[in-house]
Amino acid sequence: MEPKKRMGRPPKKAQGLGDTIEQITEVTGIKKAVKWIFGEGCGCEERQRWLNKRFPYVEQLTEAEFDYLKDFYSKNPNKVTSVEQRELIAIYNRVYHDKAQPTSCGPCFLNGVYQKLGKLYEAYKVE
Repeated sequence: MEPKKRMGRPPKKAQGLGDTIEQITEVTGIKKAVKWIFGEGCGCEERQRWLNKRFPYVEQLTEAEFDYLKDFYSKNPNKVTSVEQRELIAIYNRVYHDKAQPTSCGPCFLNGVYQKLGKLYEAYKVE
């Protein structure tokens, strides 16, 4: 007996928990039932986006990215140059599947990209 061939588009890679739940509810038929009962305005897409943002799946750092972060954080910088900011944002966007942009707002950068990458780097240092 041959395995069934999957029809339609291939599933997209889940970016976070919301995508995974959406894929499960679609396969099990729950999504169709919810849409039938509550209509198109059931809030599923908003919940999916919220869950993806709150619980994203993180990609692994490459060796080059780890080395860059190691060098960067070992200097304990008080200032981040525009070149460093662009490099950090490129790493951040790839790892976290985000679309962060360079900013002149220091607190925005420090409380977002800088802190998240710092925590990720610290987690890698321990391993």
